Amino acid sequence: MRAFNTMLKALGAIALTAMLAVAPAASAAPDVTASLRPLASLPRPGAMPDGSTMRRIQERGRLIVGVSQDKYGIGYLNPLTNELEGFDIDIAKAMARAIFGDERRIQFVAVASADRIPLIQQGRVDMVISTFTINAQRKNDIHFSEVYYMAGQKILVHRDSTARSIADLSGRRICAPRGSTSAKNIVTANPHAILVETTEFTDCLVLFQMRQVDAISTDDVILAGLARQDPFARVVGTSFTAEPYGIGISRDQADLVRFVNAVLVQMKSDGSWRRIYDRWFGAMGAQEPPRGTYVD
Repeated sequence: MRAFNTMLKALGAIALTAMLAVAPAASAAPDVTASLRPLASLPRPGAMPDGSTMRRIQERGRLIVGVSQDKYGIGYLNPLTNELEGFDIDIAKAMARAIFGDERRIQFVAVASADRIPLIQQGRVDMVISTFTINAQRKNDIHFSEVYYMAGQKILVHRDSTARSIADLSGRRICAPRGSTSAKNIVTANPHAILVETTEFTDCLVLFQMRQVDAISTDDVILAGLARQDPFARVVGTSFTAEPYGIGISRDQADLVRFVNAVLVQMKSDGSWRRIYDRWFGAMGAQEPPRGTYVD
């Protein structure tokens, strides 16, 4: 009996060793910013592949893009020219050039933060380029391009404020647009702060200037634009989040995602991304274009 028990233990040890040998190694958490692999080569403008989403857009005669119109330096209406301008607007124009060879073949649709995903799902826009942070929850509903800008959330306060970080704003009113990642991040970073939600960032700025809120919190590039519009405001502290911006596209248009990613790869390599960045954000200091990560 003792010999039999010894044999069973030996067999058990062998079985355990075999199971460990074939058991998969623990994998790292998936990269939430990973997007569909870009096209190996871009089609010539005006010659989009038959049957593709890009061909449908080409035949329509215009690219329809959801953008912001209230974020200075990113997407805003220039009152002197009555034209939309900014970093995101220039990215959108690059997409139109890639499809048509003409950046003017584009229709802009002003979108609020909470409306971005519904507009994509309803097919009312081809894509949304509007400081759209990539996250796992949103990727259940739509596709995202690769990261085209990496931002970080900070706070904007009055010049006479003693606050230096989100932690200093307990019991204070902090404004962010409804449905934005920024609003959720405020509650997470300081549950004792009082969140005030509006429709647009310009609404936050009005409340801020009327002293009805103590701070505005969102991505650094958006705050930089707000600060340029109010000499009595300043951006303080270090970033307390990472905000990877992607271009939102419908989940049933994978070919358009791959096309957009190929355009972004080209922009990052030929210097055009850098020129757009320097034009709008150069005062913030140099930044390298973010590298894309992909899944097939």
